[in-house]
Amino acid sequence: MKKIVLAPNPYRDRGLALTLAARTMLESDGHSTVISPAFVDVPADSPMQPLGRAAAGADLIITFGGDGTMLHVARQVLTLGVPMLGVNVGTKGFMAAIEPEELALVRRAAAGEYRESPRMMLSISVVREGADVLSDHALNDAVVKSDVNCVDLTVASDGQDIARFSGDGVICATPTGSTAYSMSAGGPIIEPEAQNIVVTPICAHSMSARSFVLSPERRISISSRHRDNRRVFLSVDGSAAFELLPGDEVRVRRSSNTLMLAEMGRESFYNAALGKLAAP
Repeated sequence: MKKIVLAPNPYRDRGLALTLAARTMLESDGHSTVISPAFVDVPADSPMQPLGRAAAGADLIITFGGDGTMLHVARQVLTLGVPMLGVNVGTKGFMAAIEPEELALVRRAAAGEYRESPRMMLSISVVREGADVLSDHALNDAVVKSDVNCVDLTVASDGQDIARFSGDGVICATPTGSTAYSMSAGGPIIEPEAQNIVVTPICAHSMSARSFVLSPERRISISSRHRDNRRVFLSVDGSAAFELLPGDEVRVRRSSNTLMLAEMGRESFYNAALGKLAAP
């Protein structure tokens, strides 16, 4: 018997229809399930459990939502080493392994019939006057961006400048995140199990500002010049924005954490990506 955590986005899986159907399948196979909804607080008297408590000792986490749901869940369990399987109830759902009409595949996943897909993560810190004022981890990306106007940015790799430009901002992405904001900003698509750091300018006012695909061992630093008192923010995996002050330095490097996704082997990454990108 396996312990399976079902983590639905209740705003996507309306009425938890898919979640409850999956629970019925899994419990009929003898597995133990716990429902732990994302993005909402679980009442103390609810049979559901907060994700941090539910994931302890779990064998598999199944999310029901889009990529945002998977990112939200991953950030909460990244130190536990529990594999994650995504059921796509979002739009593109690049990270999800199965679609709603394939829900029965959760039975195979619970039986361990999946391929482990390790995903590199990034460690993010903000250094202010020599001290860390923010530490975080990203599965997709870290974005430095102005609020409304362009900002002057300097990006360095291991202390060597690789880009100086004015623009809307810059994205540091993992291969998993290469199909997210970085791709929309003109960055390359990279196999999700690759080991790289992608640096992509956002709407740069320079023809020479292009994406860089860097070694995972590089240490990236980003600094900005606040002209005309414009505000600059950092967002990690779409989380709430953290305001950067003049003189702050954002540092990005490979994280010691790796997320393990469960892949069901339905189709190759290339076919899945092309299909999702061609869809309206």
